[in-house]
Amino acid sequence: MSRPDQKRAFGVAAGLPEEVCAPLAAACEEAGYSSIWANDHPAAKGLDTLAEFAKGSDGLELGVAVIALDRQRPAEIAADIERLKLDPSRLWIGVGAGFNKKPLTFMSEKIEELREKLPGVRLVMAAMGPKMCALAGAAYDGAFFNWMTPSFAADARTRVETGAAEAGRDTPPVFGYVRTAVGPDAEARLAKEESFYRDLHDGYRHHFARLGEPEGTVGVAAADSAEAQEKLAAYDALDVVVVRGLASARVEPMVELAKAAAPG
Repeated sequence: MSRPDQKRAFGVAAGLPEEVCAPLAAACEEAGYSSIWANDHPAAKGLDTLAEFAKGSDGLELGVAVIALDRQRPAEIAADIERLKLDPSRLWIGVGAGFNKKPLTFMSEKIEELREKLPGVRLVMAAMGPKMCALAGAAYDGAFFNWMTPSFAADARTRVETGAAEAGRDTPPVFGYVRTAVGPDAEARLAKEESFYRDLHDGYRHHFARLGEPEGTVGVAAADSAEAQEKLAAYDALDVVVVRGLASARVEPMVELAKAAAPG
């Protein structure tokens, strides 16, 4: 059963074709999503995709998760926000350590610079391991999970709560990508996406080893909307379930998936 105040968001890979972004954002707003997200990768900046989403919706909050700070410095992120004329108060900026060899120290040291360069922006930290979860709870405006089962997310949330409590603050919102595919090819889509991440780098290799789940099972693969809704509801540890849509990068399939996974 979902948290009573749980929100649902929709997420895509950065670089989604421009002609898809505005109609998708409009459909998500109409379907009741609270925000729309893009990831960020070397081939496409998530903030550019958010600017295209903003053309289709005035009401949705806009999030990017996550920007690797070993690739993009806070000043560069600030310059992109200004270049794209994005409203800082509407943004959730997710950040992570990327390939840094000392991620905990790195993210602890970066928060001050992020606050200075990105005033008025809510900062969410990518967190998987226990210490990173605690840091997100202690110092950031939110924690962002990725590739977790419902039970693993519940355990990770307790680490965020502990970090917040030890810092003398309320627990910030906990977000999480839940890869979601709906339809006859759902299992194949989820397995393909997951197989890429499982061997992306040591951080993901260690994370999936901790999960101990068979390949192709971390996320939601559903035959129809009813099954998708049932499986998404299991992620009750998240304050915001970000449905990471696994569908063809065209308007119709993306909108169809967004509607199938929309909040009740």
